[in-house]
Amino acid sequence: MPSSASNKAHCALSVLAAALLAACAGEPPKPPPAAAPAGAPPPPAASATASAAPAPSGVGAGAPRSEVIAAARVDFGRAVGFMRSGNATEAELGFKQVALQYPQFAAPLIDLALLQRKQGQLESAEESLRTAVQREPTSAVAWTELGVTQRMRGEFKDADASYQQAISADARFAPAYRNLGVLCDLYLGDPRRALEAFEQYKALTGEEKPVSGWIAELRQRLGLPPAKKPDSAAPAQESPQGPPPEGSPPAPGSPPAAQPVPEPANASADAAAPKTGD
Repeated sequence: MPSSASNKAHCALSVLAAALLAACAGEPPKPPPAAAPAGAPPPPAASATASAAPAPSGVGAGAPRSEVIAAARVDFGRAVGFMRSGNATEAELGFKQVALQYPQFAAPLIDLALLQRKQGQLESAEESLRTAVQREPTSAVAWTELGVTQRMRGEFKDADASYQQAISADARFAPAYRNLGVLCDLYLGDPRRALEAFEQYKALTGEEKPVSGWIAELRQRLGLPPAKKPDSAAPAQESPQGPPPEGSPPAPGSPPAAQPVPEPANASADAAAPKTGD
């Protein structure tokens, strides 16, 4: 992919404070899910009316929910501020403290993993992300970042499984398809699955460059005709649209929907492009 993992890490971190504010504003935090075996399918999403998790010990067992949310917002924002200022040591300590004090949130662990990955601590990053998906099995962001980390460690089959988990969690989370396409083409030697993933990514994002070139190259390699271009003269057909799946990224320009648990808005993309034909 054209961008590096470190640039994507900065991109994800640059929006985390806003994501946290939006996530915590409207609904109570979910109770921490029970730890599941690695690779296990995510359980059904919890009902919005489920009882709230007990207040973390750092806030007080009897603290009102609003105080818990406000305290989490402040502590998390402080860690993000350290990251933005380049103070990686304080940022890492901050994310670890928030993750320990507020176990209902996976976002601090995701950002901790991005920091660890940037510093070359891939084993620690994978560990952090495995904990994150145990806390939030339906987080497509956490599963995608776990897949990226596993790909970087050479754990290609595990990365494949993590990307599939991300897609199962949110079939509209485009970065999972892009990363899956790269993995299938460059590391698993499966150009047909890579083509399917890139075509789905393009359908979700409308991105033309460079993904259209990758699709064209893969179709040529597989002996398939070029993809048909949409007929601009034909009237656009309006397809019925229902509400997006829970956890889907908001449409461009729309305010983020209130979520019970904060989650980064972006996931990393593998820093590689599909190989050209041999």
